[in-house]
Amino acid sequence: MQVEKHYITRIGWLRAAVLGANDGILSTTSLAIGVAAASNARNPVILAALAGLVAGAMSMAAGEYISVSSQADIETADLKREKKELDTMPETELEELSGLYEQRGLSKVLSMKVAKELTAHNALEAHARDELGINEITTARPMQAGLASAASFVSGGILPLIVSIFAPLKQMLIAQYALAIVALAVLGAVSAKTGGAPLGKAVIRICFWGTVAMGITAYVGYLFGVKTS
Repeated sequence: MQVEKHYITRIGWLRAAVLGANDGILSTTSLAIGVAAASNARNPVILAALAGLVAGAMSMAAGEYISVSSQADIETADLKREKKELDTMPETELEELSGLYEQRGLSKVLSMKVAKELTAHNALEAHARDELGINEITTARPMQAGLASAASFVSGGILPLIVSIFAPLKQMLIAQYALAIVALAVLGAVSAKTGGAPLGKAVIRICFWGTVAMGITAYVGYLFGVKTS
């Protein structure tokens, strides 16, 4: 029996990885471009890229951890409440589960039969999946999400830092933009391929908004920058 390939199973880690890497490339590059537009010295650009990399990674990790922890708290509270209801009013919960299956198209008799069999197998699991929408794919994992977000941000943000160190100073803006766009295009292509989405649309979208973000940041740098060596 051949197991079908479903992209939805990748949604948790793919979302965090793409978001982190995209943010790492875009925010760190934009910061480096903004400073490079305001100064003709290399050290401020390197410092800006390094600070953006470290601060961004920590921010992504903390933000994702807190966000997913909140989700985990809600899931835990709902499961605790559901377990209590299963212990105190099992018949009502059985009718509720049967009603869910009936709403999905099963007959009343078959809905009750399915509900009874799943309740006998694992009542809490059945209610968590079919009533609360909690399953193995969507279960919140705060630490994993936080570490993945930080790692993906660093993987994207390390590129503008390297560019700020080695790129010719006079071509710093062009080098930062060019390599960032290439990296964003590759990221868009990989995420589209991994998620089974249209390739061209994903690449165009990420490159367009990346260009807008970096362009605005460069303009701000030119407006408020002071060119000193």
